[in-house]
Amino acid sequence: MKTALITGATSGIGKAVAEIFAANGIKLVLCGRREERLQELKSVLSKQTEVHTLRFDVSDKKAVFDAINSLPEPFSKIDILINNAGNAHGLDPIQTGSLDDWDAMIDSNVKGLLYVSRAIIPGMTIRNSGHIINIGSIAGKEVYPNGNVYCATKHAVDALNKAMRIDLVSFGIRVGAIHPGMVETAFSEVRFKGDTERAAQVYKAFTPLKPEDIADIILFVITRPYHVNISDLIVTPTAQATATIVKRD
Repeated sequence: MKTALITGATSGIGKAVAEIFAANGIKLVLCGRREERLQELKSVLSKQTEVHTLRFDVSDKKAVFDAINSLPEPFSKIDILINNAGNAHGLDPIQTGSLDDWDAMIDSNVKGLLYVSRAIIPGMTIRNSGHIINIGSIAGKEVYPNGNVYCATKHAVDALNKAMRIDLVSFGIRVGAIHPGMVETAFSEVRFKGDTERAAQVYKAFTPLKPEDIADIILFVITRPYHVNISDLIVTPTAQATATIVKRD
């Protein structure tokens, strides 16, 4: 039985991945910042598979390494790493952007991904096996108005994904990124700082992706024969052509 570690596992894409992995008999290490949500998810998914939870913020370097180093032996060999944690904060032009928002995005989307990867990858190199899925964004493939720093962080994820693939190919480790377009999650509510009305407009009058759509794709990616590596995949709703061009009813 394989073991997967998922960051940002308590909501959105991370939660959907946890659910589909559990249904397919994959052991889970669920990571998140909210203990109550972690325990709620564990109580449900432990009926299908073995589950261990770790509460930490990916932007806290010490907390990341302390948590992952604390894993009990049955969960210590991570076969699959899903680097999912990350957020968008604000949608302001560069000249008026919030420094706190910039720090939050860089700390979680870039540094957080690096910290977790650095804690997990050495074990994979020792075993000469493993699979890393980095959750990027269409914002890592193009830039849109007022997306500046968020787009920059997701471009960094795209670059790190390619660099990981180069550095780890000699160890037989599979590395790939999924770059979703518009997925209906709490993403926009976080970006707009709890403004649910504004967030709802993002997904209005068309059919966006659901977290389950991305989870289904990730399951497909990790279940390919081991000689197959899906290294880079962009997924959008049928109604979305670019980050900003969407056919609305």
